[in-house]
Amino acid sequence: MLSLYRIIKFSFQDIARNVWLSIATITILLLALFSINTLMTVRVISDSASKAVQEKIDISLYIKPETPESEILALKADISKSARVKNIVYVSREAALIDFREKYKNNQEVLAALKELGRNPLSPSLTIVPSNFAESNLLINELRMIDKPIIESRDFSDNAVVLNKINGITKRVNEVGLFIIMIFILTSLLVVYNTVRVAIYTHRQEIEIMRLVGASNSFIYLPYVFSAFIYTLFSTLIIIILFYPFLTLLQPYLEVFFMGYNVNILSYFVTNFWSVFGLQFAVVLVINVLASLFAVSRYAKV
Repeated sequence: MLSLYRIIKFSFQDIARNVWLSIATITILLLALFSINTLMTVRVISDSASKAVQEKIDISLYIKPETPESEILALKADISKSARVKNIVYVSREAALIDFREKYKNNQEVLAALKELGRNPLSPSLTIVPSNFAESNLLINELRMIDKPIIESRDFSDNAVVLNKINGITKRVNEVGLFIIMIFILTSLLVVYNTVRVAIYTHRQEIEIMRLVGASNSFIYLPYVFSAFIYTLFSTLIIIILFYPFLTLLQPYLEVFFMGYNVNILSYFVTNFWSVFGLQFAVVLVINVLASLFAVSRYAKV
């Protein structure tokens, strides 16, 4: 216990004697963590947006208005047999009219034009949800091959364009982000290395005395390793304190931008708090400890 106390004491003495260098070290680590979390945020947003768009993908078959409901249900049953179909929703003319009025309830001109018609101009439809987005084109080809006279038209909206744009932006951001992160990691290694080197120079006489009185190598190493732990702990705590308010401010803009889609970045970081920040803490700690050990072994001559 006495040795542990002395190790911790020496570590805090090093930090206090080189306070500005310690602040610089924590700042560099903080910037590295912020870059990592920003890249992760972009990745989570793009993945959530991609999944949300895929969930909204559907294919519509519009049926001729005079078609008996029994024939429509028979067509629905035939299409349901395909393994590429996840779900089929039958929308009757009456239901389509209710949805239309609800959609344009604030547009009196459209409602007035509908009233002037004096009849329901909408057609019944089958809304088909693919079981796998990657096979949606194969499903579309299957539906194109259906030759039923009751089918009035088909709506095969190409949602793949939207997804490809999202994935393209994500790829470019990841490439730039990874480059920036590598720069920060390299800078962190150099800063921690130089911080320990300065601390060793400051304590060179004390280290020499410790060697002369028979102090073990671990007793000389451990104060600097503990300092690396302190740097990592403070930088991780600060990034947590700063990042969650940032996510809280970002979330309303995401809700507006992805209106109608479930994209909640704040919920992701809350749910995965320990796996995200715990892993970051462990990785940064390993980097700092390695840099510290290398500097001590080289400059303390132990």
